[in-house]
Amino acid sequence: MDKKTTKKNTKSETVTLKTKNASKTEGSSVLRIRVKAYDSKILDSSVKQIIETALRHDAQVVGPIPLPTEIKKYTVNRASFVYKNAREQYEMRIHRRLIDIINPSAKVIEALTNMNLPSGVNIEVKMI
Repeated sequence: MDKKTTKKNTKSETVTLKTKNASKTEGSSVLRIRVKAYDSKILDSSVKQIIETALRHDAQVVGPIPLPTEIKKYTVNRASFVYKNAREQYEMRIHRRLIDIINPSAKVIEALTNMNLPSGVNIEVKMI
């Protein structure tokens, strides 16, 4: 009996902690940036450039958080009819990173929109 009551107490404590943290984040806005690329080196250099730009304008940055790499595999026959069992396999890897900027000012947003990033880097920006 005592163990069950302690479990209930710990659950109620964790619920109260979660509600306190949620009330702190309600007033703040978050700029969520998702960056995708086929080459991880180009991706890391562009993420570094984004973070340096945000920190130069005194913004609070969380990340970069590496997301799982998406792997697309393709199998192709070498010949049409004769060598049916001879096949080649190709794969594409899509690397992704996530950056959160907490309470961005207008200067930060303007600096991020005016940035020149290398080709092959896809950026998605969302306000939360």
